[in-house]
Amino acid sequence: MAELSFACTGAHAERYAATPTVMLRLRVREAGGALVHTALLRCQLRLEPKRRRYSPAESDRLRDVFGDPSRYVDTIKPIQLATVATVVPRFTGTVEFDLPVPFSYDLEVASGAYLRGLEEGRIPLLLLFSGTVFLDGPRGYSIEQVPWTAETPFDLPLEVWREAVERYFPHSAWLRLDLDTLDALRAFKSEHALPTWDAVLTALLDRSTGATSALVDSRTEQRP
Repeated sequence: MAELSFACTGAHAERYAATPTVMLRLRVREAGGALVHTALLRCQLRLEPKRRRYSPAESDRLRDVFGDPSRYVDTIKPIQLATVATVVPRFTGTVEFDLPVPFSYDLEVASGAYLRGLEEGRIPLLLLFSGTVFLDGPRGYSIEQVPWTAETPFDLPLEVWREAVERYFPHSAWLRLDLDTLDALRAFKSEHALPTWDAVLTALLDRSTGATSALVDSRTEQRP
């Protein structure tokens, strides 16, 4: 029977991928001396927000995710990040390889909102493994399952995630809109000959700020 253990030893931003991707360096060790012909490995990645502290600025950005800091004991829960699969090469003893992990930058996804709210430090991850192991022994091949207890924590440097995202979306973010809202914004954009969607939102924010200021001024003038 295979005696497998897993560890994550490092990470780097992938330069050539279709979406923001971080490569996690995994080490798989088989301590029983068995020859692992291959393994079909699945890895579920979770964010574990309770494993780090948050500055006042971070807490303010994360208010939509966790609510008020006074409720963190009840509201901070693990967040699903991704589930990825890979094929482990043939090895005896220990093998290391890169596991590609795509990151969503949709701010309506809890993981995206959480990562965007962090200022510095590390991203607390938990990697949970499952899958099938093919062993090559003197009597031929045998098949085993990766135990559900196989897991390892890893603190991903925030700079690695930022580097991966900045390659694709430099100093920008993505928001998902209802089609009716998008049509209304498109009409506003065309009516005012605005060149970009950023200019549309800026104009609307300026209008909102101006309306709020006018309301405050009018109430001030009405005071005796």
